[in-house]
Amino acid sequence: MIRLATVSPCYNEELVLESSVGRLTSLFNELIAKGKISADSMMVFVNDGSRDRTWQIIEEQHTKNKFVRGINLTRNVGHQNAIMAGMMTARQWADAVITIDADLQDDLNAIEKMIDAFDEGSEIVYGVKVQRKADPLLKRVSAEAFYKLQASMGVESIMNHADFRLMSRRALDLLSQYGERNLYLRGLIPLLGLQTAQVDDVISERTAGVSKYTLSKMLTLALNGITSFSTKPLYFIVYMGMFFLFISFCIGIYVIHALVAGTAVPGWASLILSIWLVGGFILISIGTVGVYIGRIYSEVKGRPLYNIKEVI
Repeated sequence: MIRLATVSPCYNEELVLESSVGRLTSLFNELIAKGKISADSMMVFVNDGSRDRTWQIIEEQHTKNKFVRGINLTRNVGHQNAIMAGMMTARQWADAVITIDADLQDDLNAIEKMIDAFDEGSEIVYGVKVQRKADPLLKRVSAEAFYKLQASMGVESIMNHADFRLMSRRALDLLSQYGERNLYLRGLIPLLGLQTAQVDDVISERTAGVSKYTLSKMLTLALNGITSFSTKPLYFIVYMGMFFLFISFCIGIYVIHALVAGTAVPGWASLILSIWLVGGFILISIGTVGVYIGRIYSEVKGRPLYNIKEVI
């Protein structure tokens, strides 16, 4: 029987929070009755600088519900950093931690299966989405494309896995040794090398409110996932440069042939097109290198990922 902690980052989740606490409480009572988890297990809600009544609701639920604990961050630090804050705090309290978003769109039935896999020796258990009908079409298509892009870039990650996972205290202790500033947990956790398992995760509709994971946030996360774990974009620029050099060589042969044959026609169209093409490539190259330099700049500063204002 393990002491379990669920960790849920919360940003403006006042519309779903009370319902989520109720659903998790029912699940906890069921798992306790089955002897799967201990009675002193807990659900930890991390308030990520919410501007609504999220923290007030967490405080109210804490006074009424023995399972509820809260972590109030001083400001909004983002989904990944809020998860990290919750995990690093909860590892002091529990044998295993399950991260799950506060809207509980992930499959609660999978939690028992995660615990069973943990009891069988797995240190990390991933919730893998078997269908995403509850997600918008654009999100489903972009997610599939992103996972394939990651794989092509050599980033080690679990296909269709987001941040619904169980981690043992040992796994969390190892994770705490990584000094990443630009967190991408989906790529970082597989690097731990511990025994893992997977369970099916059937996504459901939100009961209220809207997703706070906007397109811009998803794009930022995708950029983190690639630039933090792969240098292939840099090599891609080198290969593109070689390709452009080859094209230039071919054009040079054509120009010499045209001059010899007397078929050369003076004009500016090819010149302007070349300027735009090469200029665009140079800008892309500088931008890509700039992203990596920015990552280095962020890493070497060594600033804390989060600051905790209060723990209840």
